[in-house]
Amino acid sequence: MAPTRRDFLKDTSKVITAVSVGGLPLFAKATPKKNPASDKINIALIGCRSMGFGDLQNALKQSGVECIALCDVDSSILTQRQADASKLQGKAPAVYKDYRKLMENKDIDAVIIGTPDHWHCLPFIAACEAGKDVYVEKPLANSIAECSLMVEAARKYKRVVQVGQQQRSSDHFQKAMDLLYAGKIGQLRKVNIWANFNYATGMPVIPDEPVPSGVDYDTWLGPAPLRLFNKSRFHGNWRMFWDYGGGLMTDWGVHLLDMALWAKNITQPPFAVTATGGNFAYPDHAHETFDTLSVSYQMKDYTINWENTAGIASGPYGIGYGLAFIGNDATLVINREQMELFPEIIDAKPKVAAIPKQTGNDSHEEHMKNFIECIRNRKDPACPIENGRLVAQYAHMGNIALRTQSRLEWNEGNKDFGRNKAANALITPHYRAPWQLPAI
Repeated sequence: MAPTRRDFLKDTSKVITAVSVGGLPLFAKATPKKNPASDKINIALIGCRSMGFGDLQNALKQSGVECIALCDVDSSILTQRQADASKLQGKAPAVYKDYRKLMENKDIDAVIIGTPDHWHCLPFIAACEAGKDVYVEKPLANSIAECSLMVEAARKYKRVVQVGQQQRSSDHFQKAMDLLYAGKIGQLRKVNIWANFNYATGMPVIPDEPVPSGVDYDTWLGPAPLRLFNKSRFHGNWRMFWDYGGGLMTDWGVHLLDMALWAKNITQPPFAVTATGGNFAYPDHAHETFDTLSVSYQMKDYTINWENTAGIASGPYGIGYGLAFIGNDATLVINREQMELFPEIIDAKPKVAAIPKQTGNDSHEEHMKNFIECIRNRKDPACPIENGRLVAQYAHMGNIALRTQSRLEWNEGNKDFGRNKAANALITPHYRAPWQLPAI
């Protein structure tokens, strides 16, 4: 007889209780394999629909890499991606609907996590405990506390972790950093960031409906609160709801804030964060995250400003998203597609030479290539987990500042916002039983 949902939940509860109460890891601590350059790397993908499969495609372009396992809660996606992977490599990977079963496969060297944000932490920590290296999509997690736990797990189990902030592997953005480090814009005083996208308005409001055939919706919800199924919160739309994501702030914010921090090699939280905005438009669309948001980060010797306006696709300098690094002598404007330097004009003379518009490049494959190389040489990759945690923290703080209508100051020693009870309540998620936040 097939196991019932009650049996599954009961068994799951026993396993997870063993983690938190008995102090035992969810999986046996596997001895990591030594990977000389000639070794094949067996990779698995958890979360196969969109960005995760794109990451897998880039992994399979690298020499000596084979996908041996796929995991997804949607049977139709799992079937399609198994066929897609088979075409790419001439061999069909095994399929799983439960990531915990996948982790038992000792032949897997590394996993890619391409799930919704609220499902990053649990499989990540399970992979570390099982001795597998991890490529995890951004943001690192859907909460500040989960990000900290993931750093602890990665370092405790000595795993190679690449966070999917691929601009760190981009020659285009490295050129920009070289210009800034060389003082080509003079003293950097301010970084303005904007990200305006139509998709951030969410879907039009629609009624709840039955769960689609082949979808394990209870597992899709996982540690998030129980809610009836609605397409406006499912594939491609979950990002606009606090239980699963953080809107444009955590989707594009981690990419662009990362560049603003890289400009001065920042490794610490901001001194203070303030925010204004709200949901001012599209009342007939289903979204909780902010359609209009402005965030100011107070740094030691410069400021970072974030802006997003969902539902439009235009912005400063004629581009819908990007960064403006504002210095005493010039402003450097950049996004993934282009870069241009605008000198300050004094007495009709430019303070520095202008740099004409240059085109950018897609760095997704380079970022994956770097991860695969680091699996073999055991070095930290281009975007190590500490940087993923830091940038995700900046993004979450922007949302939390507006959600609590407060000025935030982070206490790194206590990992909280001091006496700000409302903000502190948003640091750690409340997991739905039987799921529990892991103890490292």
